[in-house]
Amino acid sequence: MIAVAELRKLPAFVRRDFLVFMSYRMAFVTDLIFIGAQALLFSFLARIVDPGRLPDYGAGAVGYLEFVMIGVVVSAVATLLLQSVATAIRNEQMIGTLEALLTSPTSPVTIQAGSIAFDALFVPIRMAVLLVATAIVFGLHLDAGGILPAMVVFAAFVPFVWGLGLVGAGGTLTFRRGGGIAAASMTVLALLSGAFFPLELLPQWLQTLAAVNPLAIALDAIREALIGGAGWSAIRGDVLALVPLSAVAMLAGAAAFRAALARELRNGTLGLY
Repeated sequence: MIAVAELRKLPAFVRRDFLVFMSYRMAFVTDLIFIGAQALLFSFLARIVDPGRLPDYGAGAVGYLEFVMIGVVVSAVATLLLQSVATAIRNEQMIGTLEALLTSPTSPVTIQAGSIAFDALFVPIRMAVLLVATAIVFGLHLDAGGILPAMVVFAAFVPFVWGLGLVGAGGTLTFRRGGGIAAASMTVLALLSGAFFPLELLPQWLQTLAAVNPLAIALDAIREALIGGAGWSAIRGDVLALVPLSAVAMLAGAAAFRAALARELRNGTLGLY
C-alpha cells in the first residue's frame, strides 16, 4: 500500500514540470535549433568521411550521417536525463523548497523518480521525432523494424544514466554545485562511446575501455537495430550486459544520494544553497 501511495505522487511531479516547461517554450525551440544545426553540420561532414572507415552493420554501406545522428540523439538524451536529477535538486535549493520537500512524508526515491519523470517521458520522444525529421529531410536510411529493439536497449541503459544522475544529485546536496561531476562523467563516456567516430580509430587501450562503456554498448546495439535491422537475438547479449551495469550504477547512485542527504541533515545544512 505504501508503494502504491508513493506511485500516486508521480503524476503531480509530471504535472508540475509540464507547467514549468510550458512557461519556457523558447528553451524547447532553441534545443531543436541547436540539434538541427548539428544535423546540418554533420550532413556536410558526411560528404568528406570515407564510408569504408565505418563499421559494418549488415546493411551494406553505412553512411556517416546515419552513423553519427544516432550517436548524437542517444548521447544527447542520456546527457539531458543525467542532468535533470541534479538540476531538479539545484532548483529546489535555489527557490528554498528543498528542505521542506526532503523532510516531507514523501520517500526520497519518489522525489528522485519524480524529478526526472517528465524528462524521461518527453526527452526521448522529442529526440525520436527529431531523428525521424532528420531522416526525412536528409534521407537517412533507417530500418523501421529496429525501432522496438532499439527502445528495449535504451530502456536497459536509462537506469545507468539515472544512477550517475543520483551521484550528481548527491554532489549538489554536498557542494551546492556538484552536478558537474556527473556531467563530466558523461562527457568522458560519450568520447569513448563511438558516438561521433568509430571506436576503431582510438588507441587499442581506449578501445579496451570502450568495450565496457555502457553508452558504447547501447549505441552499438541501437545502431545494429536501426541501421542493420538486427532482430532480438542480435541485441540480447547487449541487453544482458547493460542490465547489471545499470543495477550497479543505480545502487551506487542511491547510496551516494542517501549519504549526502544524511550528512546534510546531520549538519543542519540541507536548506543552504
